[in-house]
Amino acid sequence: MACSKSTLLSGVRVLDLTRILAGPYATMILGDMGAEVIKIENPNGGDDTRTWGPPYMGTESTYFLSINRNKKSVALNMKHKEGARIIRTLVRKSDILMENFIPGKLDNMGFGYGEMQKLNKGLIYCSLSGYGSDGPYAGRAGYDVIASSIGGLNHITGPENGDPCRVGVALTDISTGLYAHGAVLGALLQREKTGFGQKIECNLLSTQVALLSHIASAYLNVGVDAKRWGTGHANIVPYQAFLTKDNQYLTIGAGNNKHFVSLCKLMELEWLLKEAQFATNESRVMNRKELIAILKKKFLEKSISEWLEVLEGSGFPYGPINNIEQAFNDEQVQHNRMVMEMDHPGIGSKIRVAGPPVRYSEHSSHPTISNSSHPPLLGEHSREVLCELTDLSSSDIDELVKAGVVLDSA
Repeated sequence: MACSKSTLLSGVRVLDLTRILAGPYATMILGDMGAEVIKIENPNGGDDTRTWGPPYMGTESTYFLSINRNKKSVALNMKHKEGARIIRTLVRKSDILMENFIPGKLDNMGFGYGEMQKLNKGLIYCSLSGYGSDGPYAGRAGYDVIASSIGGLNHITGPENGDPCRVGVALTDISTGLYAHGAVLGALLQREKTGFGQKIECNLLSTQVALLSHIASAYLNVGVDAKRWGTGHANIVPYQAFLTKDNQYLTIGAGNNKHFVSLCKLMELEWLLKEAQFATNESRVMNRKELIAILKKKFLEKSISEWLEVLEGSGFPYGPINNIEQAFNDEQVQHNRMVMEMDHPGIGSKIRVAGPPVRYSEHSSHPTISNSSHPPLLGEHSREVLCELTDLSSSDIDELVKAGVVLDSA
């Protein structure tokens, strides 16, 4: 049965001046939670990710489709005086403004926090950037792969004796969006107490450094630098993927001594339990190469399905390394109903995207949402939003469309 859209943020309006990934990811989460998200786009092409393909569905890139549901697209030239006036009108009627321009750019255009706060004392103004609003890198464009390189993630990702690697998804971008959406919710709560908004700053590089977590702690406290371990772990052994007889990979994690005992018994390697060099996790880390070599050889004796049957109910974590098709066909993923479908009039068929992973007992955000809105066509909601939230008449909007200030694709 389809569920209704979450109403957690019902009545909250977001003016979304972001593009690419980090900002749109954050505003999509707010939209999933029930906020009204007005996505301002350049009439000449819109969000960059609209052209990030192939693959496409019709004229829409699947990249754009993945992070822009539950938004209204207003295609507007902010540099034109009438476009600027419209933005200021929308600011007065919004709760949140989120932007990811290069630091200083919006200030130069007259849309900096100081000016916007004068228009709306309750405005929460969230800026996302590559490196922060000041400092030696402030003026640089920030992309995920650069921030993850400078911030150390790529250095610790990849084969043990191979080249550094980029993570398969833009983890730093997405994590920055997650930090931003959480920060905005905190600011909304604070506004309930004070009546005032505030400025929030998030940046990719700081996010990435924060994500180093225990890797950072090891360096900062005892001076231990990190290296690449492939699928392995610096502090836990065995905790990695092993190749099976049918050329599939199985990941196992023996996170404590009890887990290791269970693993050895299930794999018929009880003799390892009598070896002092493998008795504790510390000793297993010290003798990693010897133990991993033994386990690698043993895992090649059975297929992955056979090993999964052996390990069922073992009490320690394990699982196959799935490709994307296998991931979406995984029985637990399907049980969690992580795929959401919606009609898309611009494509003429349903689209499917990965749905929200969070469930609420009182506010539904189930991925079968019947009234979620499709990722918008460029300028699809220009006329609707301008008629509803500004003093422009339909003929006024017609003139702006004719002058190229507004794109109306409705």
